Amino acid sequence: MILHHLIALTIAVILDSIIGDPPNLPHPVKWMGSLIIKLDNLLNKGTFKKQKGIIMLFVVLVVVWGISYFIITISYSFHLVAGIMVESLFITTAIAQKSLKISSLEVYKPMACGDVENARKKLSYIVGRDTDQLQESEIVRGTIETIAENTSDGITAPLFWALLGGAPLAMVYRAINTCDSMVGYKNQKYAEFGWASAKLDDVVNFIPSRMTALAMMLSSKPVTGTRRKAWRIVLRDAKKHPSPNSGWGEAAVASLLGIRLGGTNYYKGIKSDRATMGDPTFIMEKGHILKANGIVSRTVPIFVIILWLGGLLIELAATWS
Repeated sequence: MILHHLIALTIAVILDSIIGDPPNLPHPVKWMGSLIIKLDNLLNKGTFKKQKGIIMLFVVLVVVWGISYFIITISYSFHLVAGIMVESLFITTAIAQKSLKISSLEVYKPMACGDVENARKKLSYIVGRDTDQLQESEIVRGTIETIAENTSDGITAPLFWALLGGAPLAMVYRAINTCDSMVGYKNQKYAEFGWASAKLDDVVNFIPSRMTALAMMLSSKPVTGTRRKAWRIVLRDAKKHPSPNSGWGEAAVASLLGIRLGGTNYYKGIKSDRATMGDPTFIMEKGHILKANGIVSRTVPIFVIILWLGGLLIELAATWS
């Protein structure tokens, strides 16, 4: 089965690079979001919110896994090729390489024309921080940080889980990630209810985030210095991020581009100071958005190759045993 998963996830990467997420077509993540909203409204009240949050997460994951597993199993029962194609379509909905690139270019294009105000507006669509007062370098930083973090969340992590459990597990990963993005906040409303979603998201991203940083190092040459020096910067700075996983992609991109990420952000007017990552050899400018996208476009094929090598080794080990 792992060989089937490998073929399906490879097709999914190709399909996503071509068609992305058509805006007018139904998307499983939207359905997941609707289910999460309904359960949030139903359960996030009164006492025992942490336990209710666990129930919400469990229900979402069971529904997503059950539907995915049923459809894909039926498809394989018809024909192997049908199963692989349906599985690849499911995995395509779980990754978002083209969408990530398009979103970042929506910020880049106004800046290239000198329209900073519009760039701020476009950035506000993809980040949670306040953007209305940001200068160009801070707009660039916010965009690059989004690219770096979502390389793992939106591309490589679902591919990693697709290798281990096919499309059903890739969809479960996407459901966990969606739960975290919707309820995994440390505020009064979600601190308890979103606890399980946030913790499980940390768990499922632990290995993929580090593999992603490694793939970035293998796929791209640092603008200055050596890969060994760049990797030392990653090891030094990744752990500074508030998230146990997001810092790996950000530190890798910062070290490869010779820029500094992190710093001060504002969320609804509240100041938030984050540790910095990378050595600022260069001042950030809009061209770095294109370079960050270039890192992603080279990272994904390398990551897929790593998955193929790992998957074939698993198959060989299973045969020998």
